[in-house]
Amino acid sequence: MEPNKIEDIEDIEEFINKKNIFAVIGVSQDTNKYGRKVFDDLKKYNYSVFPINPKEEFILNSKCYKNLKSLPVKPDVVSFVIPPAIGIHIIMECKELGIDKVWLQPGSESEEIIEYCKDNKIGCLHHQCVLLNLK
Repeated sequence: MEPNKIEDIEDIEEFINKKNIFAVIGVSQDTNKYGRKVFDDLKKYNYSVFPINPKEEFILNSKCYKNLKSLPVKPDVVSFVIPPAIGIHIIMECKELGIDKVWLQPGSESEEIIEYCKDNKIGCLHHQCVLLNLK
């Protein structure tokens, strides 16, 4: 896959492969928020998924992590459900950790983050919702 050229179903399939470990940035206790919906759906479909939110200790029965560096394993895909102003810092952390697939949920994307992904060979799904692609 050419970095950041996510245009067809095969590319999306590479992201939603059941073998992938996901981290969801922006999970909260509020079941109506999209970060929580993404996390819940990934769990529902039996993905290995870690919630990330520096303000939470647990989401349901899952330990919630403060940041990507604190995870016990490196995720294959990081799903962003946060404002772009925060996301630019997280994408730099992804590069530092060698994470090469990110999924920017609608509202999380920005030209700055997308360009950073292109410049740093990070595969980037954007303007696509993970919730619609899992089903």
